[in-house]
This record gives sequence, C-alpha cells and structure tokens, in this order.
Amino acid sequence: MAERCFQQAIAFQASCAAVEACFQDLELMHRWLNPLLRCRPEGDWNLDRGSRNRFQIQIPLIYPSLECVVCDRAEGLIVWQFEGFFQGTDTWRWWQEGEHTQLDNCFRFRIAKPWVAWGFDRVAAGVTQRDMQAQLQRLKAIAETLPVASTVTDNLPSPSPEAAASPSTPADRPL
Repeated sequence: MAERCFQQAIAFQASCAAVEACFQDLELMHRWLNPLLRCRPEGDWNLDRGSRNRFQIQIPLIYPSLECVVCDRAEGLIVWQFEGFFQGTDTWRWWQEGEHTQLDNCFRFRIAKPWVAWGFDRVAAGVTQRDMQAQLQRLKAIAETLPVASTVTDNLPSPSPEAAASPSTPADRPL
C-alpha cells in the first residue's frame, strides 16, 4: 500500500515552551487530543527517545490501538513511530517565528491490510483530517493560556541529523 501523509500547520500566540508543555504534561495532552483517543504510557509518562506508549481509540469492545515509540526527540521536535492498524510516524515540529510559534504536524502512514484501507478511505479519512485540524485548534487554545516562561526544554537533546537536515522555514516545508 502507498504511503499517505496528512500534514497541517498552525501559528500560536504562545511561546515554544508553552507548546512543549502541551506535550510534556499528559493531562494537558489529553485535553487537546480527540476525546475518543487516550494515550497510555508504558511506565511513567515521558517523551524521551525510546519511551513507549499506546494510543487507544475508545470504541467499546474493539479498542483499536497503535503501539508507539518516541523515535526522535529534541527541542521543538517529537516523532512517534507507530504500529497497529497503521504503520508510520507522527511528527510534531514547532519553532519561534517573530512573535508567534509555528507548528507543523505530519502524519505519515501505511495501512497494510486492504480491507482496513478500504474502510478507512470510505469512512475515516475525512473524519481523521477534520479531527487533526480540530486537535490543532484545541492545542492552540490551551498553549495560548499557559504562562510564557517555562523550563521544560532545558535538558532536551539537539535535533538528530535527520531533523537538522529537514527544512527550517515554512516556505521550505511541503503541505
């Protein structure tokens, strides 16, 4: 099956640290995630490279889930790699631009089972894209209410060579 990519961007009137806090704090993250989606960490919640968790859709009886691992992490960057009914990555990148923080989210995935892909295309693709936009709006609303100063990024590693080589300006980033 071909790789698919749902990509979107948004600007915040919030600091990069406030955006970071929306990921670092699992309670805040659950406020902006789809209400039917729960993130369940293996052990304590953290976003260190190698940390594992499960994103589970709250559909009674079946509870489909994606097993995820943080495969890249740096200041302004989180990349989850996942397996389950999809295989792929969910990349979140944010940076300061003037008085705003810009955020890009790129959800790249493959659906291995043709019958799952067929159902996704007919039922869930449009809903998923609309929900991703709604998540960004909720994330923005939360980040813009948080204090400007924060120290959550103090001990983060530098971007990986792959992240450092990726485009650094919105004009260079495909949508």
